[in-house]
Amino acid sequence: MSGSGANSVVTIGNVRFGNDLPLALIAGPCQMESRDHALECAAAIKEIATRLGVGVVFKASFDKANRTSIKGARGMGMAAALPVFAEIRERYSMPVLTDVHENDQCAPVGEVVDILQIPAFLCRQTDLLIAAAATGRVVNVKKGQFLAPWDMKNVVAKLIEGGNPNVLVTERGASFGYNTLVTDMRALPIMAETTGAPVIFDATHSVQQPGGQGTSSGGQREFVPVLARAAVAVGVAGVFIETHPDPDKAPSDGPNMLPLNEFEALVARLQAFDRIAKDRAG
Repeated sequence: MSGSGANSVVTIGNVRFGNDLPLALIAGPCQMESRDHALECAAAIKEIATRLGVGVVFKASFDKANRTSIKGARGMGMAAALPVFAEIRERYSMPVLTDVHENDQCAPVGEVVDILQIPAFLCRQTDLLIAAAATGRVVNVKKGQFLAPWDMKNVVAKLIEGGNPNVLVTERGASFGYNTLVTDMRALPIMAETTGAPVIFDATHSVQQPGGQGTSSGGQREFVPVLARAAVAVGVAGVFIETHPDPDKAPSDGPNMLPLNEFEALVARLQAFDRIAKDRAG
């Protein structure tokens, strides 16, 4: 490893992320649509994870601040969402994750959630990274679509300098022409080596077609299992999967979200790939 100072294993409650550990998950809908919807998704995800014996963190965004169109649905907002995150943590004994977009969101959000996520477009915003680090919570940074994997060491260094070694780094595809992302699987071991942090593969945003529907993003959800299997075969600490009971009716990222009724079968398959990749007995 690089000796960057990042913790090679990050523990959140009963979930452990490490590049050499059994696969763990970050999963949930794109945005928090309502309390009832969030609880429905969290309950289903927790039940599946318990049945499969896999660690899982629930994710949802209280604000989708980078919508393609100003008319795009953005979510419940921070004030309404934070009590729901607290309820999910307590009711299901499950860690929770959400995005932050502004420096002053970090402290109040960090009082409630377990992981602060830095969106890909903001991954080089130094003040945001320092504010997130200062909360003492785990920070998951999405690699920018515009960034080389080896440049993530500089992002992680900012968090380390901010006093927080509990960092996850997430690959979510690289810009390739217009409205297209591609995933370079070399990025996964490169980020593991250069940052020293656990690496997550975002299987659903990697199939997104940014702005591909004119006023909203498109996606090719049929390739989510394909890329997820490939990433787990390479070897990662975890997989990030946005999942929804009815993606076609979701207010954001529907085309690239995995239907919730397909989630369990995919995770079971990924666990099998993970055991082979890490040479673990079944």
